[in-house]
Amino acid sequence: MKLFKIITILFFGLLVTVGCDKGFEELNKDPNNPIAVPSDLLIPGVVRAAQNNLYSTFVGGDMGGCWAQHFAKVQYNDEARYIPRQGTISNVWDTWYSVVIADADAMYTIASTEGNNNMMGVALTLQAYGFAFLTDVYGDIPFSEAIKAGSQGIISPKYDSQEAVYTGTLAMLDDAIALLGTSGTINATNDILYGGNANLWKKFASSLKFRMLMRASGKMSVASDLQALVNAGNLFTSNAEDAKLVYLSANPSANPLYESIVFGTRGEWKINEAMVDRLAASNDPRLSVYAGLNDAGIYRGKPSGYTDVPSNDWNYTNVSPLGSFYLRPELPGFFMSYPELKFLMAEAVTKGYISGDANSYYIEAITASLEFNQVPAPAIASFLTEKALNTGSTSAALEQIATENWIALFSQGVEAWTEWRRTGFPVLTPAFEADLTEIPSRYNYPTLESSLNAANYNAAVANQGADNLTTPVWWMQ
Repeated sequence: MKLFKIITILFFGLLVTVGCDKGFEELNKDPNNPIAVPSDLLIPGVVRAAQNNLYSTFVGGDMGGCWAQHFAKVQYNDEARYIPRQGTISNVWDTWYSVVIADADAMYTIASTEGNNNMMGVALTLQAYGFAFLTDVYGDIPFSEAIKAGSQGIISPKYDSQEAVYTGTLAMLDDAIALLGTSGTINATNDILYGGNANLWKKFASSLKFRMLMRASGKMSVASDLQALVNAGNLFTSNAEDAKLVYLSANPSANPLYESIVFGTRGEWKINEAMVDRLAASNDPRLSVYAGLNDAGIYRGKPSGYTDVPSNDWNYTNVSPLGSFYLRPELPGFFMSYPELKFLMAEAVTKGYISGDANSYYIEAITASLEFNQVPAPAIASFLTEKALNTGSTSAALEQIATENWIALFSQGVEAWTEWRRTGFPVLTPAFEADLTEIPSRYNYPTLESSLNAANYNAAVANQGADNLTTPVWWMQ
């Protein structure tokens, strides 16, 4: 009898074990840790990583705003004298590859399994922006093998020529434009750029393509593609359609300029003399927006450079700070703005790439910039009375357009520096006591690339030129 009871207990236990195991996998699932992540959940991380890097004081401030001579520094002047921190150089490379591009690629893969065309278009737009940014600041970069590095075990991706990167990235944007507005949804809460509006994403992709084509216009035939974008009617039409991240009012979700300069009390970033002088000379109402008053109650910029800034010449109080408008926590971080597009369209008409009225585009661009800067309407009307484009001289018109675009790109440090590299206007004098005799043309590659990816790094240098800050990128040559 005792043996029977033992056998019965063991048999019952086996039944219970088998019966419980049948639904065990369902019971053991964590509802708060889903296996499948919706593609739209990746949007905030990609967007914030891009803008936090672009607007950081070490990147957008030092290696953008200072090099474009929007900003100047009254202390810690190495970067302003063209001696960038190699850790910052590496961080730019790592952030854009491992977060912006990699996560945008993952977004595309997930969206394709979801059958969500709109999210595939969003992913391609963000990925294209990431590659466009990297190739514009470094030149030749890993592209065709970059996104295969993880999935296919490629640990030493080859560098593609900048022309090849542009060709591939423009194709990405073509695919994005074709996908956006067709099918699928974009979660409005997670879409921190456009609140789920696929048509605005299409305008972003189209406007970004216009910018890339203009940047490559000295090396590629672009007229037909530019005119096709105009004819399609999917370009930005107002400031409301800008591709921009509107930051929040509190640290750590505020604009990085605010977080460093105001919240972090790092007031060494000031307005540059080159900007103050140009705005003052034309009675530009944006001067009081771009800059604050110094201790003497005037607007005073500082020239770029100087190894040791004499305290009696330029210091924390006698140089104008950045204006409070640009130190707001909610200051937007721009991927691309409507005023910039309009300046590019004015340039495209002037060069004969597209049809249209160059002066109208030019005035629309300045107006939009003034409106963004909250200049009152009467002041806008008064200022515009003397701002007509000199359509009688192509060279004069191009200089006007480029200079006004440079002014309007204030605080968009890397983009302002990039457009200055492309146009050469306004004419800027290199920083005083600089480590170089000219303003940098690119970032050098991260130091680890020459050892961890030596063969491909060496091939890129052989194709592009020495890995120096002064080696021009493809579209500058």
